[in-house]
Order: sequence, then C-alpha cells, then structure tokens
Amino acid sequence: MTQLALPAADAAVLDQLKDCEQVDLLLPDMNGLMRGKRITRDALEKVYRDGVCLPMSLIATDITGNTVEETGLGYDIGDEDRICRPVPGTLRPVPWQPRPAAQLLLQMEDGQGGLFEANPREVLKRVVERFKALGLTPVVAVELEFYLLDAELGADGRPQTSVNPATGERNRTTQVYYMQDLDDYRGFTDAVTRACCAQGIPADTAVAEYAPGQFEINLKHRADAVQACDDAILLKRAVKAVAAQQGLMASFMAKPFVDQAGSGTHIHVSLLDAAGNNVFACTPEAPSDALRHAVAGLQRASTDCMLLFAPHANSYRRFVLNAFVPLNDAWGFNNRTVAMRIPHSDQANVRIEHRIAGADANPYLVTAAVLAGILQGLEDKGDPGAPIVGNAYEQTEHRELFWRDTLRDFMASDFVLRHFGERFRHIFGQQKLKELRSFHREVTTLEVDWYLRQV
Repeated sequence: MTQLALPAADAAVLDQLKDCEQVDLLLPDMNGLMRGKRITRDALEKVYRDGVCLPMSLIATDITGNTVEETGLGYDIGDEDRICRPVPGTLRPVPWQPRPAAQLLLQMEDGQGGLFEANPREVLKRVVERFKALGLTPVVAVELEFYLLDAELGADGRPQTSVNPATGERNRTTQVYYMQDLDDYRGFTDAVTRACCAQGIPADTAVAEYAPGQFEINLKHRADAVQACDDAILLKRAVKAVAAQQGLMASFMAKPFVDQAGSGTHIHVSLLDAAGNNVFACTPEAPSDALRHAVAGLQRASTDCMLLFAPHANSYRRFVLNAFVPLNDAWGFNNRTVAMRIPHSDQANVRIEHRIAGADANPYLVTAAVLAGILQGLEDKGDPGAPIVGNAYEQTEHRELFWRDTLRDFMASDFVLRHFGERFRHIFGQQKLKELRSFHREVTTLEVDWYLRQV
C-alpha cells in the first residue's frame, strides 16, 4: 500500500497494524448511532483518496434505522449518496474484534464542495469556530453514566441488573462510589481501559454510580471540543463492545429502571483566552463576570435546546425529584442539585458542569448547545441570579418536561436557528417528530392493564 495517500498520523497507526484485515468506517448519526461500512484493508487507500459513498439520509435515520422522509433527504432527492471522507487522525485499532481490525471516523460532504452542515459533528465545529473569532478556546470534558446489565431480558421483557461476577448474585443494592463494585467488575473495567489505551481515548476515572450496576467513566479535558466529543462517541462504542464480549449489555438509556437513578451526560467547560488564562477564574465569594454571563446564557438556552439534551421518549423519565437530576435552571458552587454546577477547584481551574443531558443524547449536539448557550451569554451579558446554596429542589420551581413541548420549542426557536441553522433545525426536528408519532401509535402494556377490562 502507498502510504502517501494517508495523513501521517493514520499512516503511523496503520504501520503498527500489520495483521489488520478489516476497517469499520463510522459515521455517527443525529442519534449518535454509528452508521457506515466495513471494508477490507486493501480498500482503505481508495477511501482516503476518493472517499466512500453513503446515503445522505443516514444522518437523520430514526432510532429504528428507518429513513425519515419528512427531512427531505429520502425519496425527495432520490435517496442520493454523498461522498464521505476520513476524519484525519481517527484511524484506530479495534481490540475487541475476533480478527485484527481498525476503525475510522467519516465526515459527509454536501455535494457542493463543502461538508454537510446538518451533520452533528459539523454543527459543533461551527459553534467552536465562533469562539476562535473571539480569541477564546473552550476546554471540554465529557462524563458518561451507563448501566451494566444482564445480556438477557427478564421473563417480563424488562432489563435485568447484571449478576455480580464476584458473588454470583444479581445486583440489588445501591452503593454509590463503592470500591468493592469496581473490584468485583475489574474484568470489565480493565478491558475497557485496555480498549481506551489502544484507541487513544483519554478515559481516566471510573466510579460506581447511584444504582445497582450503574457506572460512570470520565474523559480527560481537551482544548478541542470536537475531539472531546469524538472521544465520547468512541468510548460508548468501546463500552458496549467490551460488555457484549463479556456476556453483558451496556446501556446508555436515560432511564432503564423506574425505581433507580437515570444516566446522564455531564459536560465540563472552561474558557481560555489567547494567553491561555481561564476567563472563568474566580472564587465562590466573587464570581467572575464571564462565569455569570455564561451561566445566564445556559439558562436561556435550556428551554430552546432541551430536545438536544433529552431527545427520546425515555429521556423524560429521568427528570424526577431527589435523583441528582436538575429540575431547574439554577446554578451554584459545589452543588449537585443544580443544573449548572461549578465544581470545587482552585481559582484558576474554575469550570461549568452542565448536568441536564441524558446519557442517551448525542455528545456532539449536547456540547454544541452548551457552547452556544455560553456564547449567547457572553454576548448578552445577562444575570443568572444568585448561586443556590443548599438544596435547589426546595428553593426552585420544578420544571415539568414533556417530549412534545420540547419538540415544539425547538422547532420555533430563534436561538436554534441562529446558532445551528435552519437546515439542521428542520432535519433534527422532523426526525424527532417522526419518532414521537411512531412512539404514540403503539399500544403499551400499561394501557392494556389499565383499560382493557376497566372501560
């Protein structure tokens, strides 16, 4: 193979993969699902040289994998292909495959010499570019919560917590931050660590979370927000693959159990100026203007962008009282009951932790919405109100969220139009509207239980 066709970083990776037989070409869609193709190693040079054709409609397929005709990307344009080209520097080994393999992220072109503007990765890139124009660099880290479940559903068709590999007993109790859980699942966490090391995913912390079999893996911060989200989307793939390899199922569903905590995506953001100084630097006693304005912008964006934070029917089950999920737009220092938390840190490393989104949300779109809110806040110089001290659930009005309402707010939002563009607003909105309508056409078990004999 002629290595000149590959960027230097990817060529170096390929040189190390002497036995690689196949390559997965990955295009994350609007739901964060990986679409794409599997090719042989011999075909890889052609992909770098000429790209690979994929249907444009793949970006906005619904959660069941069907084309959403209302987006205008299906039959209306003859279900046209678009050229997809490698994202330079993203070729990585796939250590969990039975045969030596690699993977590569793709980006879709628009057919007019540019990149497809509604691709979630491109949506985020455009927001980041606006920070560059201001001489600012967002530093971003992503935290992801998930459940490690039994691979088999229960007799009732519901998910089951996993069987603890050390005790042989099914997990029933909540032991938040319990080190024994990490010890018991060391085979899983060690395998995830090895996969992350092989793929250059900077995962540095694992904790047992607030429910049986629930875990969180944290990623190191990056001064490249797009790359931070590449890390998150690839971490999800690695976690799922390692779990399956061990006879388990990893789920990033927002709320798999009605009586247990949901799973969230937390986005940590600080802002560096041209000299590398953190513009949020301050103390709790004297919050900086930049921090206050950024939080005010996030408060303004929370309603317009809630569909990005909670994109699915199940997303809304997560918003319940006393479950460390924000039911408000409040902010505060070192306080997990608020939506915008300022974690404990030294003055120079002050950052915002945005806690609204579920683990089922697309990291590119969540981060784009968070950064757009911060941009808007810096521009408007708004006032977020006083930071909450103590229990925000008792001091604020609880926000009651419904999927149909957030879809309506998104589709009518001038904020979304300004920051993400009309085409993205239309495509994402139509995708979610199709999913909502499909969801509500189903007759649920609960409806049968409540109404079949009673009415």
